[in-house]
Amino acid sequence: MRNILTTLLLFTLAALSAQQRELNLIPQPKEVKITSSKLVKPIKIGVKYDENCADEWYKLTVKGGKVDILTRDKRGEVWARQTLAQLTDKEGRVPQVEIVDYPAFPIRGFMHDTGRNFIEIGMIKEHLKLLSKYKLNVFHWHLTDNPAWRIECRAYPQLNDPQYQRKGRDEGCFYTYDQIRDVIRYARELGIMVIPEIDMPGHSQFFDKAFGFHMDAPEARPILEACLREFFEQIPVVDCPYFHVGSDEVSIKDPKGFMSWLEGYVSQFGRKIVAWDPGLPTSKSTIRQIWNQAEGANTAAAKREGAYLDSFVGYLNYYDPMVFTNRLFFHTPCLRPATDSVALGGILCLWNDVNVDDKSKIALHSGMVEGVMTFGERFWSGGETARLEDNNVLPPPASEASQRLIAFQRKMSYHRDNLLGEGVDMRWVATPFLRWSIRVNQKEITAWGGAVEMDALLKINNISIADTMAATACAGVYVARDTTITAWVGFEAPARSNRISGGVGEQGQWENGGKVWVNGTEIVPPKWREPGKYKYNFNTWHKPEEELAYTDEQFYFARETVKIPLTKGWNQVVLNCPKTFKGQRWSFAFIPVMQFEGVFREAGGLIFE
Repeated sequence: MRNILTTLLLFTLAALSAQQRELNLIPQPKEVKITSSKLVKPIKIGVKYDENCADEWYKLTVKGGKVDILTRDKRGEVWARQTLAQLTDKEGRVPQVEIVDYPAFPIRGFMHDTGRNFIEIGMIKEHLKLLSKYKLNVFHWHLTDNPAWRIECRAYPQLNDPQYQRKGRDEGCFYTYDQIRDVIRYARELGIMVIPEIDMPGHSQFFDKAFGFHMDAPEARPILEACLREFFEQIPVVDCPYFHVGSDEVSIKDPKGFMSWLEGYVSQFGRKIVAWDPGLPTSKSTIRQIWNQAEGANTAAAKREGAYLDSFVGYLNYYDPMVFTNRLFFHTPCLRPATDSVALGGILCLWNDVNVDDKSKIALHSGMVEGVMTFGERFWSGGETARLEDNNVLPPPASEASQRLIAFQRKMSYHRDNLLGEGVDMRWVATPFLRWSIRVNQKEITAWGGAVEMDALLKINNISIADTMAATACAGVYVARDTTITAWVGFEAPARSNRISGGVGEQGQWENGGKVWVNGTEIVPPKWREPGKYKYNFNTWHKPEEELAYTDEQFYFARETVKIPLTKGWNQVVLNCPKTFKGQRWSFAFIPVMQFEGVFREAGGLIFE
């Protein structure tokens, strides 16, 4: 009976979403109607603006060789054109459709930390194009942090002086006002609003070095007023109606007094204020960007008075990207199905605290592309995809939640293979639903997927977690003939915001002391370039180790794949997964992949137990 119900569930989900999956649209529009099976090449695109339409609402009609777009303004037109671009095949043909669409939340943003690691304008623009493709409408630009003030400052040029900036952190690099205005204009053409952030009074070591006192000191206020006034005069309110004041992770003598002064001063320039929460106390008119991930705290914070943004979904840089895309998909934005008077949406954050020597690695190492895709889907579509004990732990593949995930990831794979364009390095594949039998603390538990976060898994199974321990994981893989596959294999997923990790393995050994056997034969890792390096079992914030850039071989999805010989029939995969110190991101990954034309894709011809 259970198998029959599972089959019916799969059939029902497939039938309900057959048209939607066929179109491979991310995010999924609210209403889609295919009016003809014939594909056409659009000859003419007509756009009509109607102020009676809701913000970001659009209607896209493709009929014959004509495309009609009805919307309120330029931003709605951008979203309609992005949908049209996703509908267009390699021959320039599109299906004949009627689409009506609008977002569940008005703010869907992405935050980049350029205070710690400076990013060139060209790369920022490439990232903006990605955001627009998936209908993210806010670029939260974190312009200052401990290493440096990244804004041209005419009032106090010492803020741009390399001698007061952290050594090795792009000293002397900052954005001129012309460059900032250029980014704002470019973003606007893509449907994106820029929210600049000057983090005050914390995250400001550069200020202490430049002036000899902290930002909350009385003598600092005239300096901050001059800097803020200059910024607001150069960047008018029509270009940036919102302004982020930071205010988190700092302890000062008079937090209420400082924030009252800061909010009052910024408000004089007509800006809507955003601040981090937890952070210093704010007025009810300030929008709180909630970053604390503890579910109970988030729920309580969401019930307080005042508008808020959801960043408690988690940070791109904190999780294994293969786990985080699943977590994002299962997340209920703002803990409610759609916007209301206080739930404005969310901002996906990427904090690269650790020094980065090759800035192209920021997106790769933190899974930015797949993260933006999934975040765009969830915060545009809204609603609830699942209620899980922990969004980091996959439910069984036959569950409704996993079936929804599978359907969405099918779209993601299509976008990866067909729509991203050259130069976009997306090291992601759809979740392989291996069934792992895991023995830990003399207990047997089950896990699903290619990447498993052990801390979350043990927590939902009520198994205590020690500083050091180990687990053995077994899974079955079936192939129809003898073959050799390639796979991503790893035993740790260090956060990119910290250097705490087991480091690179010793030569001939996997990182963290992990081991792999297939059919009883041990599988050895690739040859390490830096064997035994980067082992730090402590938090490295504000320490010399934080200045050592991560390398590809510390991330299983960024380094060389491993060859796995399989024999016809069922094959047994066994992993020994140690946890070697307190605070370690304990996890393992075994993900079969194939590479075609430089793109990593799902391995075919495999059946999982």
